[in-house]
Amino acid sequence: MTKEKLSEELLIEEKVVKQNEIVLFNDDVNTFDHVIDTLIYACDHTPEQAEQCSIIVHYKGKCTVKTGPYDDLKPRCSKLLQAGLSAEIV
Repeated sequence: MTKEKLSEELLIEEKVVKQNEIVLFNDDVNTFDHVIDTLIYACDHTPEQAEQCSIIVHYKGKCTVKTGPYDDLKPRCSKLLQAGLSAEIV
């Protein structure tokens, strides 16, 4: 009985924790190199991560580039926007 109750409480707690995402959108202005460099700088991506995200954005039109608490994502998204990229927190 107590095991089930504990599992139920954990499930409820997991649902409450909401992770926000920074979504990066494709544009016809920025180069791959600029997007990659900006993702490395703003989102702490490795060069490989940044390259993969830039390719996904190019072909799919958008890509989630970072997840986490809103307070962590806000300054990162601002850096992306200041660099001329199109991004939003969802």
